[in-house]
Amino acid sequence: MTATEDRLAGLLGTSVLRPDGVAKVSGQFAFSNDLNVPGMLWGGTLRSAVPYARLRRIDTSAARRMPGVAAVISAADVPGKPLYGLEVPDQPVFARDIVRYVGEPIAAVAAITPDIVRAALERIVVDYSPLEPVVDATLALSAEPIHPDGNLLRRVCVRSGAPEFSYDVMVEGTYSVGMQDQAFMGPECGLAIPAQDGGVELHVATQWLHADQRQIAACLGIELGQVRVVQAGAGGAFGAREDVSLQIHLCLLALRTGCPVKLAYNREESFLGHVHRHPATMQYRHYATAEGAITSIEAEIILDGGAYASTSAAVAGNAAFFACGPYVVPRARIDVHAVRTNNPPCGAMRGFGAVQTCFAHESQMDKLAARCGLDPVEVRMRNLLQAGDRLITGQELDGPAPIARLLRRLGSAPLPPRTSETGPFSLPGGAGRTTDLENVQRGVGYALGMKQLMFAEGRDDYAVARVSLTGNKATITSACAEIGQGFVTVAQQIASDVLGVSQVVLEPATTDVGSAGSSSASRQTWMSGGAIQGACDELIVQIRDLAAKRFNVPVELVSYDGGRAWGPGFDIELGDLLADRELESTFTHRHKPTRQPDENGQGTLHVAFAFAAHRAVVDVDPELGLVRIVDIATTQDVGKILNPVQAVGQIEGGIAQGVGLAVMEELIVREGRIRNPSFTDYLIPTSLDTPPVTVVELVEEPHPDAPFGAKGIGEPPTISSTAAIAAAIRDATGLALPKVPITGEEIARFAYMEG
Repeated sequence: MTATEDRLAGLLGTSVLRPDGVAKVSGQFAFSNDLNVPGMLWGGTLRSAVPYARLRRIDTSAARRMPGVAAVISAADVPGKPLYGLEVPDQPVFARDIVRYVGEPIAAVAAITPDIVRAALERIVVDYSPLEPVVDATLALSAEPIHPDGNLLRRVCVRSGAPEFSYDVMVEGTYSVGMQDQAFMGPECGLAIPAQDGGVELHVATQWLHADQRQIAACLGIELGQVRVVQAGAGGAFGAREDVSLQIHLCLLALRTGCPVKLAYNREESFLGHVHRHPATMQYRHYATAEGAITSIEAEIILDGGAYASTSAAVAGNAAFFACGPYVVPRARIDVHAVRTNNPPCGAMRGFGAVQTCFAHESQMDKLAARCGLDPVEVRMRNLLQAGDRLITGQELDGPAPIARLLRRLGSAPLPPRTSETGPFSLPGGAGRTTDLENVQRGVGYALGMKQLMFAEGRDDYAVARVSLTGNKATITSACAEIGQGFVTVAQQIASDVLGVSQVVLEPATTDVGSAGSSSASRQTWMSGGAIQGACDELIVQIRDLAAKRFNVPVELVSYDGGRAWGPGFDIELGDLLADRELESTFTHRHKPTRQPDENGQGTLHVAFAFAAHRAVVDVDPELGLVRIVDIATTQDVGKILNPVQAVGQIEGGIAQGVGLAVMEELIVREGRIRNPSFTDYLIPTSLDTPPVTVVELVEEPHPDAPFGAKGIGEPPTISSTAAIAAAIRDATGLALPKVPITGEEIARFAYMEG
């Protein structure tokens, strides 16, 4: 990363340009697939063709004999631990006796060209003895175990409030969310280089360098320090790069061959090689007074975790703890089960459990509004949480919670005008005369979402950063993975603002410095930003001490700000004070402790929360099932904005993924097989599908515990945008539509059923 121009000092809170922005838009930025070193080999992975089977025999002899093949490895060639996993080590590096999903790795090949790799993989013979797969998550708990650890990944129960309660009205519904893919632009790719000490250096696009390092070292059977992980350019992540994919296979091939090895997935293999958003089935009952005040919520939620654990336990926790949304709920009875099936593994994706439950609880709020004869905004206003209230976990909402302000501002924002145009993209169906204006109905929908920031439930969550000073230049070293969220800019802004220096360099992220934790959970600005701020504050202590000694004055009389130190009889620029001297500080930032929930889901489980509100406006041709999203308006609780243009970019990007889940994105899995593993058949929003986004207000109420008061921004836009779009489509059609994505077929089917 190059030094920024002399423009950073004092600009925290302004839209400083990304230091990697020009390189990315001009094609000069090196993404992971651009990795290349002389003499490198190419790698590839053989994957299971069936969802569940015993492995009778794996014959690699023909592949090994091929000219140009340097290595063929399988389960017997793993020198260390045979299992890995981000939270639970339950997933085999290579299948040994059994395969549990279509796409499970069985063997890997290294060869001199990609063509030879592909030919060698085709010559490996696998003899399967098929077993009956468990593919229905609702039946998984009563099915025969598909894993030694059983089919239940986690059960989370929340019990709050008195057993007895009163109500005047009750609304219920069963809702479901399909399997969504992160669909990042750059498929998985990495380069492993053997090291002289018997270890390996891995260049890979990841979300958590030290978690990769830990799992790789364990499976290679070598010391942690013998694995060096370097962050490569990431073409997006959204949760899918938090788990290990090709990392261990790549390092094994490099150590087996003694050569650098590059391994790159194509798009179809990427769909098989990383985790996805959990499909969910959710049964809800809301009880309320005739005036619409909630008295109780009951919910049963089943999450399909697929074949292996990944982060399903934490996702189940989020689904349970945010099952009721940002509302006062005197009594809650929530049960969440995350289960193993023979479907593809599921794990982290933007929103992390809260997306699924938001769709359900906001659908219920609209039903409650209709039953009580209230406007959808009004029924929400009557039930909103505010600072000082208790969540269903018993935790006090002790930070800023401007939820009422978010909804009030959103509700008062002007609606887009109805159009009389019949231009190529002004009506549902896009170009061409697919529909007529008189057949189009407009709908408006609202949704509120909430999400915790940082890791929770007693996890030891910390981030380390090192900052050094030479002259008027600061150098930051952090293992924070830049995956597009803009840490590369904010990190430099923080150091420049605190130290008052004009040049800041951010070194490439590696495991040479302490862990920064994962680039997930909307945590890096708070955590790694806090580590940088802490290191800079310690440097200021060193600067003041240095000035005190140089000018022989008490340190308490020395002041420092804006790149200069002053005191009795002196006023000196930082560069002149330091001369050739270098100062350095390494700081570990931790947030206030959390705790694990008790058996009733009670406890101080989270650090802080962020909130967002969305309003969607849609035009629908109900007869043809065509939907055009006209506009999405949003308000969001951001704490304090450190870089406005990046904040808006995060919001627009998060909403685009919410649009995808609402109306088009779903991995179709039948009998354990993904039927649409390509961007031809797995549709994501294009520029023509993504509506204008109106940012009505970014509410700045700084959090007292956050660096500069800033909250994470990336997840809330995805959480409630999907629910708002679904509500708008229901408003336009009058149909129940209890599942997302809402396709034309779904609209037509429900229109037929309700007709």
